[in-house]
This record gives sequence, structure tokens and C-alpha cells, in this order.
Amino acid sequence: MGFGNMRVLINDHSGHPFQIQLSRELASREYEVLHTYSKSFQTPKGPLHRRENDPENFQVRGIELSESFQKYSYVKRRSQEKEFGHLLSKIINEFKPNVIISSNTPIDAQSVILNTSQSRKIKFIFWVQDIYSIAIQKILTQKLSKLGSLISLYYKFLERRQLQKTDAVVLITEDFIPLMKSWGIDSSKCWVIPNWAPINELPIFSKINDWSIKNELHDKICIMYSGTLGMKHNPEILLRIAQYYKNNEYIRVVVISEGLGAEYLKSKKIELNLNNLIIVNFQSFEDLPYVLSSADIFVAVLEPDAGIFSVPSKVLTYLCFKRPLILAVPEENLAAKIVQQNNAGKVVNPKDIDGVITEIDELVQDSLLREKLGYNAYKYAKNNFDINLIADSFEKIIKKTKQVEK
Repeated sequence: MGFGNMRVLINDHSGHPFQIQLSRELASREYEVLHTYSKSFQTPKGPLHRRENDPENFQVRGIELSESFQKYSYVKRRSQEKEFGHLLSKIINEFKPNVIISSNTPIDAQSVILNTSQSRKIKFIFWVQDIYSIAIQKILTQKLSKLGSLISLYYKFLERRQLQKTDAVVLITEDFIPLMKSWGIDSSKCWVIPNWAPINELPIFSKINDWSIKNELHDKICIMYSGTLGMKHNPEILLRIAQYYKNNEYIRVVVISEGLGAEYLKSKKIELNLNNLIIVNFQSFEDLPYVLSSADIFVAVLEPDAGIFSVPSKVLTYLCFKRPLILAVPEENLAAKIVQQNNAGKVVNPKDIDGVITEIDELVQDSLLREKLGYNAYKYAKNNFDINLIADSFEKIIKKTKQVEK
């Protein structure tokens, strides 16, 4: 259990569901917990409001930027990420935590937060969800050539230095360990805790529910994608699936998303007259169980060069709903390994769109196979997403880096 007046600030820039589940669990163990996130970042959000049964020692603060977040403007985005860091630093100075756990935080924002924590002698735990500098390198070298390479080298240096300066590093997969070693990160401060989904907050409902009826999906086979459609995803795959089933009145391709990818699909839906392609905005966390229970097959997409350094959290949520998964992701990706090793669906090279459609079609034709793979998916989630055991692991790290005594 928690100890003394230990104050923990958990910052998850994205505002995803499983991080705030951890915050609530630590608060139930008598830690003073403040959970922060970006209100301006466009992505599916978890239950980020106070609930009636939340204890007094648990608080949530959303951080709102002065302007809407410019995700695809590199210069503006950098200044906004620094703004987020400065706004969070003010909160840190007010809350005076003993430990900060920072997740999904962009490099420029992380620098500001880390400097604040060190100046106030606050222990800092870097929760590595992605290797940002590798993503930056891939994007900028394609767009800016040599200048992009130079910029990415700077961010690689910055991210590496941040990891070296932190008190502990939480990695979501052992696949990150070789990179940590090559960057000179002390192995004794690295911990591996795989990501999860808050399965106890994601009940499975009947496919025939208020949401599916409202959207006229209750009597259709639904091939569903739910989550971000960003630069490392390929909405063309979803478009091709919709085109393939265009003339089948019993099948719908449902996309729950916002942003560039969703806007692209909306324009193509009109251009190609794809009435079977249903696109809706991100749904509230409270409605999500009804939404995902409406699906028959889940789809996740990652670009080929995403490799091991990006693990789609949407896949972990999918696993909780007893539905088969079709992953158009690199085979070395952790999500691909989970699905393959547990026979929870099929993994296809993201360049092989025809192969994706073939695997989906097999599931469309075979309800017993859907049921079998879906059961395997749920079994994995049930066996691996126990928040009590996960919080135990984080508590060990907190206690190891603690400033105050019991």
C-alpha cells in the first residue's frame, strides 16, 4: 500500500484510458495522486473527469494550450509542446510531488518538465511509450532531406540525454532494451511493464445495443477501426476494404476517428459513393463499450517503417471484446506478436492490402472462426490486464525512487 504523504504526479500527454486507471489505483493505495493530460491533443480519451467514488487524494487536471494544437506544423508544434511543458511546470510547482511519472510526452515538453523536476529535486520516472526521435527521423528525412537528418540528430541527442538523467525508465516492451543499452542507459534503472487496457471498465454488451441500433449496424457485419489515423497509419487500407464490400448490403466498414486520415476517408466516401463506409468522431469512454461491442472484426494499421517502436494501444482495447483482430502491421511489432502467439487474429504485411482483405473475408464467411479467435483475444486480456498486479510493479519503482521515508 501507499506510504506517508507520498505525492505522485502522473502526466499522460495523450489522456489515454489505462494511464488514468493506474492513477486511480495508486490513489486507492493512499498516495496523493494528480493526473495531468493535454486537453488540446486530438486523440481518444479515457475517463478524465472526477467520479463520485474517487477519493479526495485523487485529482485530474487537463492542460489547455492558448491555441488549438497544430499537429502538422512542425515549427508551431514545437512551440506549443514547450508551452505545454511550461504550463505543466506551474502545476508541478503548485502540487509539489515527490515523484513524477511522465508518459506520451513529446521531447520538447519533456525537457521543460524534466528540468523543473531536477531543479526541485523531484524523482522522475520516464514511461517510454514510443521512441519519438526515431519517428521524427523517419518523418523529417523524408520531408526535409539533409536538414531533416540534422534536426533528427538533435532530437535523438535530446531524448537520449533525458533518459540518462531520469531516475527510472519504464519500457513497454523488452524490444526497447537493446536501444537503451546502445544509448548508454543504466540497465539497473530500466523496468519492463507491458501496456494494458482497463478491462474491468470495458464491459462487453450485446451487439444489438442502443449505439448499434442508432447507427443501423445491429443487423450488419461490422469491420471496425477505432483510434487515431495519423502519419504512421494508412487510411487507404480501410478505403480498399470498403470498396471491396461496396455491393454487399450486409457489411459495413466503421471508422471511429478524427483528423487527417478520417477527413481523407470522408472525402473518398463521397467521391466513390461508399455508403457502406461509416465514419464517426471519437466516442466518449463511457460509450466505448457499446461502440466496440457493435463490431464483428477489428482492424489496426501501422506503416511498414513503424517497426517495434510503436505499439498501438487500440489493439489492447480490442482484445477485451472477444472479437478477432486483423493487424496490418510489421511482424516484429509487439502487437503483432501478441496476436500471433495467442491465436487472436491474423497479422498481414501493411503493404499487402489484398492480403488484408483476404484475411478479413475469411472471417466474414466463418462465424465459428471469429468466435474462436475472439475468445483467445479475451483470454489474453483477462490473464494480463490485472490492474492490481500492474500497480504493484509501478509501486516498486516509486518506492525505489522515493524521496521521503515511510
